[in-house]
Amino acid sequence: MPLSEHEQRMLEQMERALYAEDPKFATALEGSGLRTYTRRRVYQAVAGFLVGIALLMAGMVAKQVWLSVVGFLVMLGCAVLAVTGWRKAPKPGEQPAAGAPHARRQARQKRSMMDRIEQRWQKRRDEQGGQ
Repeated sequence: MPLSEHEQRMLEQMERALYAEDPKFATALEGSGLRTYTRRRVYQAVAGFLVGIALLMAGMVAKQVWLSVVGFLVMLGCAVLAVTGWRKAPKPGEQPAAGAPHARRQARQKRSMMDRIEQRWQKRRDEQGGQ
């Protein structure tokens, strides 16, 4: 359900206030969780690829064909994981796909955080209006 114009303006005001109050905290809350997860997955795939190369070479040196084949399969699997993880990673500033389970969980957390911020904002407005 899309936000009304009034709600969008309120949200923008709250975001600006949050950035003005604590820019480091606000930057930490921007949806970097999925980027971090996919980056970590790509790094793990690269490490696995290197292990696959080591297995391939060890199999060649030891003249064990099965070990070389296992090393090649590890390399192939890790290359596929790295490429798919790299393609799925959202660009900085880009919102993750809404259908992804991680994105849904992150959206719920963000919504609850926004609810808390909105309550605090409303409380401040009430306190300032009553003085």
